[in-house]
Amino acid sequence: MVMVCFSAAFEHDRLGMTSGEVQVSHVPGIPVAVIRRHARASELPRVVPEGCGAVWNYLRAHQLKGGRNVAIYWDGSIRLEVGVELDQPLPDGGDIVRSATPAGPVASTTHFGPYHTLGAAHAAIREWCTAHGHQLAGPNWEIYGHWQADWDADPSRIRTAVFYQLTTG
Repeated sequence: MVMVCFSAAFEHDRLGMTSGEVQVSHVPGIPVAVIRRHARASELPRVVPEGCGAVWNYLRAHQLKGGRNVAIYWDGSIRLEVGVELDQPLPDGGDIVRSATPAGPVASTTHFGPYHTLGAAHAAIREWCTAHGHQLAGPNWEIYGHWQADWDADPSRIRTAVFYQLTTG
């Protein structure tokens, strides 16, 4: 159950992409099958899709049905987990492990636009939290919408949900 406590107006980044309103809510953890990695920021455009692909290959090999792709950034050193929503048991095996997105209070927004413009959504959440007295707890994550054919022709329609965990005190 998601309970919206507060929201703010829509933000537009300098590239013209739209990030939805920033909301503060309480979210449950979402179970995910992931592969763990460390990466530099410049490596993320390669590491995230490769990790999601490795998890999808594992799920298909075990005839498991996954959900949306997820990237969880646990800290500033970019210790991350990338993978796929999975609400069923995961067989033991190699690098693919069970994890979950953080549960609890979050600030979030929906970003519309190409993945290389996601930084604007992250910046908008961080700036909004600073302006409204919310403390970030550390982890943040992205949940990528299921790819739609029209996104190939119009990347401004690509939808990504961005979350930042907040402190409780």
